[in-house]
Amino acid sequence: MAEQTTAGSEREAIASISSQLVSLHKQFYGKGPVKAKAFLVNDTVLCLLEGGFTVVERTLIDEGREQTVHEIRRSFQMAMEDKFTAVIEDTLGRQVRAYLSQVHTDPDVAVELFMLEPAGEPAKVEYHDEVLARED
Repeated sequence: MAEQTTAGSEREAIASISSQLVSLHKQFYGKGPVKAKAFLVNDTVLCLLEGGFTVVERTLIDEGREQTVHEIRRSFQMAMEDKFTAVIEDTLGRQVRAYLSQVHTDPDVAVELFMLEPAGEPAKVEYHDEVLARED
């Protein structure tokens, strides 16, 4: 997709990014978040994902093994970096300079942050999506 020029098309792009990132989480974790919020601010895309821990991860967290969950998630995000950055690059038509990912166990929140190569006009767009929890 070419670089976005209107607020409406930027909102559609951010909605698409949010949906695609949720889909990747569902596909590769086996469970996706129940809520997603995405933002485009200047040269940054931020996606907040809530409620995405698997039963195994939640069990480890409940047993005081949060660090294990953090390590697994970090390793997995490194392995998935190309897929996650492709979502941003393909949707916005802009190069991702850096990708950062982090999880927090209480509350159950994941953050996906993408720094983009600088482009023309500053932008501020956000999209909120509540995803119905599904056990697949």
